[in-house]
Amino acid sequence: MAIARMRSVVLDCPDPKLLAAFYGALLGWEITVVEDDWVVISDGSSGRLCFQLVPDHRPPVWPGADRPQQFHLDLTVDDLDEAEGATVALGATKHPYQPGEKDGFRVFLDPAGHPFCLCVD
Repeated sequence: MAIARMRSVVLDCPDPKLLAAFYGALLGWEITVVEDDWVVISDGSSGRLCFQLVPDHRPPVWPGADRPQQFHLDLTVDDLDEAEGATVALGATKHPYQPGEKDGFRVFLDPAGHPFCLCVD
C-alpha cells in the first residue's frame, strides 16, 4: 500500500507565467491556476506541473556540481528532430553537452535554465 500519491512537480523560477506558458505549449496542457507567484498547468486528469516565483532564482549549471540540476523532466516524443525544432521555437535552448543522442535523447534548457530531456521510447 502506498503511503502517498504524487500531487504535482513544482519548479522554482523567476517568471511563473512565462515558464507555465512554455511547458503548457510543449505538453499541450492547460493553465489552471494563475496567481502572482504561482501558476499551475494540468493535463486535465492527474498530471500537474507548478511554477513558483523565486525572485533571485539561479538556474542549475549542468553538468556540474556548483549548482546541480537536482532533478529533470524526461519527456517522450515521437520524432526527435521534429520535436527539437518545435521545442526551440517555444523558447528552449539545446544544451551544448549531449550525452545521449546515440541513446535516443537530447538535453535542453527551458527558459528559466532548468535542464530537461526529449526522449524517444
